[in-house]
Formats: sequence, C-alpha cells, structure tokens
Amino acid sequence: MIELLDPIIKSHKINISTGLNVHYLEASLEKYNNKNQPVILLLHGFPELSFSWRKIMPTLAKEGFKVFAPDMRGYGLTSGGAKNYNSNISEYRLMSLSTDIISFLSSLEINRIDLLVGHDAGSSVAGVSAMIRPDIFRSVVMMSAPYTGAPDIKTDLFVEDSIHHDLENLQTPRKHYQWYYSTPEANKDMHLEQKELHKFLRAYYHMKSADWVDNNPYELGSWTAENLAKMPEYYIMKSNENMVQAVMPHFPKNRDFDNWLSDEELDVYASSFFKNSFQPALNWYRCMTSPIQNNDLKIFSNKKIEVPSCFIAGEKDWGIFQKPGAIEKMENSLCINYCGRHILKNAGHWVQQENPNDVLKILLDFYKNK
Repeated sequence: MIELLDPIIKSHKINISTGLNVHYLEASLEKYNNKNQPVILLLHGFPELSFSWRKIMPTLAKEGFKVFAPDMRGYGLTSGGAKNYNSNISEYRLMSLSTDIISFLSSLEINRIDLLVGHDAGSSVAGVSAMIRPDIFRSVVMMSAPYTGAPDIKTDLFVEDSIHHDLENLQTPRKHYQWYYSTPEANKDMHLEQKELHKFLRAYYHMKSADWVDNNPYELGSWTAENLAKMPEYYIMKSNENMVQAVMPHFPKNRDFDNWLSDEELDVYASSFFKNSFQPALNWYRCMTSPIQNNDLKIFSNKKIEVPSCFIAGEKDWGIFQKPGAIEKMENSLCINYCGRHILKNAGHWVQQENPNDVLKILLDFYKNK
C-alpha cells in the first residue's frame, strides 16, 4: 500500500482506550506544524479503507492542514473488533464508533477537529459525532449518504416495517441490500478466493461509479417497494441472488476505471477484505438494521447539528436518494448551520476517488467560508 501513496502520507498505528490498535494515515508539512494548525479527520465507508482518501490528503496537507484518516473499527489494519457473526455486535453501533474516533483523538492528544468528513457509512459516524460533540468537531461534511439524526424518542422499536414483505411480493421478488448484508450468508457469499474477490470488488465499484452507464439517479418520492425497486440491483437485489451474482454480470468491459482505481489500488482493498473477511464491516449494517442497537441515541432525539455543515455527492450516485426524504430531512430539519448541497459531475458513489479535484475545491471553500 505504502508504495501507492504520495510520500507526504505516512502510515502509523496507535492503541486507543476502546481496545483497538488503530491503523491510520497522516499527512502534514512540517512548516505548518504548530498548536494552531487546523486538523482534518476523514472517515471512510464500505467497502473502503483509510486508503480511500489517498487522492485528497496530499493537497490538504499542502494547504496547511494536519490530516488524519483511520481504518475504522473492523476494517483494514485496525485490530480489536469482533470478527464473527455470532459475536456481540454492539461495539459497531454508532455511539461506539463515535467513541472510537474520540478515543483515537485523545490518544493523539488532539482536542479539536476543525473539519470532520465522512463518506458513505462514515457519513453517519461524522454526523452523529458532530451532533453530540460540537465542542470537538467544529464543522462537518457528509458525503454520499445523508445523515438524518438520532432516532425519534416516540418510535416504537418493535413495529415491523412491512417493506420487506412488500419487496418479496413484487412481480420480481426483491430484497434490500442492507438487510441482506445483515445475514450470515453475506460474508460467506462475498469472501472469495483473492483473485475472484478482486473481480467481485471491481464489478461492485464499477456499478456504483459514474462509469456504469445505467446509473441515472433521481428522487423516488416515498418508501414503498415499487419505488425502491426502481433502484439498481446493488441496492434492491433480486430475492434469489446474492451480491456477487447481482454485480458480476456488469463487470466492466473496458478500462475506464484506470483513471480513478487501478488494479494495483484495487488490490489494496481485495487483500484487506481477503485477510479480514467482510464480517466485521458487515456488523455495521447489522447495527443499522437492528431495532435496538442504536436505541441509545434516542437520548439525543430532536438534537440538531449546530456546527457548519454541507453535503457532497456524485451526480451518478443513487446513495443520495436510496432513503426517500433523507436528504431533505438532513438539510431542512437536522442541520441548522447548513452551507449547501454539492453534486459533482464525473462521479458516482466513490466521489473522493472519482473526482478528487472538485471534492478538494469544495472542502477548502467550505472551510474558508463557513
């Protein structure tokens, strides 16, 4: 991995109080090092790593920031998280993941983050962290997946959502990918031999990128089976298929991906998930789909994100709309110091890898003008 990084990026490990040995990437220039140097923390999503930020870290460092990007709990070279399906998964709930990053900062003797950025599942960790600890996290950027806040205190935990029954009863029976990822079969399906795993991840990244011509997202209107089934099958899968079967028919026929994710770079991901399996990362989804795992956040019901915030996504990313109404709720109800939505051309879901230059411009402008 190191040989694929700009020399300004260094790789480190550190023990933190929540029991993890955290691997992280750091970038900064010595000429800017002082107690007033602004600090950026970058949180990756699924199936990603700290490596996913490699394209923007050098420029952020050259602009005067100290930049950190950890492998999150269950990912990459970070060790200490439960890896088995039958383990207690409560350590993967949002409160625990937020505690991880605060513990990480404490171990580094950092008491503030000037700019917190989260992508995909990392967007929720960034959102909840900025919501409950604005004293530490002074601004936040959520990318690709809107965060909608703490669960409503009035929510009945045990009212079952009929959406799964409704999806199963469509003319072509379907299932939601997050609930598939919550099954014991998901890791068994995807944890392939390394060469096959590389091919699977290539197809998966391709289908969710701007390179796949069938990515033309739009607002769905409401949370119904008929609406959800309009999304590609990497979100709303055929009921009788696993994720490998869903994406492999769309394996790229050309090499458009070379400009943003080479085979050598993809090998970093394939090697990591081959070694770790997907199960630790999938435990995040199991907490998301559980009616009880994030129930502790109800204490923050109706709490707002008060610090400056904004949202970034690629124009070819269905993640913006996969939960109908989510982005509007984030913008209109949750973020009270909201600085705008930025939808970037030439990017799908992997926006900071597909279009790093525009992401950098927005991050720097946001920090300057917030």
